[in-house]
Amino acid sequence: MNTEYCFAWWNVENLFEENNSANRPEWLQKKLNAELNGWGKAELQIKLQQLATVIDAMNDGKGPDILGVCEVESSKVLLDLVRTLNQPKRNYAVVHADNSDMRGIDVAFIYDRDLFEIETTLDDAGIVKNRIFHHVIQKRNATRDLVQVNFKTKQGNAFIVIGNHWPSRLGGEIDSEPYRMMAGETLSYFLDRIKAIRGEIPVLVMGDFNDQPFNRSLTGYALSSNQINKVRSNRNQNPYLYNMMWSLMDGTQGTHSYGGEWGMLDQILVNRGALKNKKFYTSADKVEIFSFEGMVIRNKVIRHSRPSSKKYNKKGFSDHLPLTLRVYER
Repeated sequence: MNTEYCFAWWNVENLFEENNSANRPEWLQKKLNAELNGWGKAELQIKLQQLATVIDAMNDGKGPDILGVCEVESSKVLLDLVRTLNQPKRNYAVVHADNSDMRGIDVAFIYDRDLFEIETTLDDAGIVKNRIFHHVIQKRNATRDLVQVNFKTKQGNAFIVIGNHWPSRLGGEIDSEPYRMMAGETLSYFLDRIKAIRGEIPVLVMGDFNDQPFNRSLTGYALSSNQINKVRSNRNQNPYLYNMMWSLMDGTQGTHSYGGEWGMLDQILVNRGALKNKKFYTSADKVEIFSFEGMVIRNKVIRHSRPSSKKYNKKGFSDHLPLTLRVYER
């Protein structure tokens, strides 16, 4: 009998600690002071509750087994989110990758440690270290790293999850495109290294790519494809990925809306190992865009804005919709 897991991804949009938090570096406080004006503990708690309501509803009300997120400031605020969840049967832990992004927002994971453990290794001093890797994108201005976490199930099956939050379209889609191409090339390079070291280990790539599945950063640089047989039958050295979002690209749905039109900026991609592994695998049709009551009104995703905004809305959630994926273990 197969064990079924629910993996999820969500850009939770600007999940910052309260303004003037003692945990925030002085340079970042100065940078964020205006946009965090009026963002106190009470306001933060409302946002946490809104996010928690959605996360709690995932996986038929059981919450996800692994959740990747981006736009979180710190492990503290992520732990605050975990504590806000109403999942008494869960034993959630967080993996937060603090990086040098200019706005202080990071990629992170929440996972149930009753189901998974992070692979460990010994350093030269004999100290146990978790297998978490930051893959830096060589960009003029600091941006989010790619975050790789090596997991194992309790049955001993190993798999890798890589979280992404690629450079934004600030300054225009075309002018900013080379930065996302750099991110795609970086991802493909490390997928190639993973294949060389770990063979056909299942790899799940998830994130906010700030590009569509058909953009060059994904097809030409991350080597993602809409042809599942191309990925499944690939026996050469190219680290192809199957982009699971193509099956949902019908123009009537997406994870982000702009000007009344849907975009598929958030995506989950898988390698050959995730499609072919006989013990830990997924299927091409097991991804869904997750929506909760009140998240979408008239083709617009309702965001949770802050008091500094002219349209402060504390009933929203995020400007992105989450994704969920079913993964199976024999």
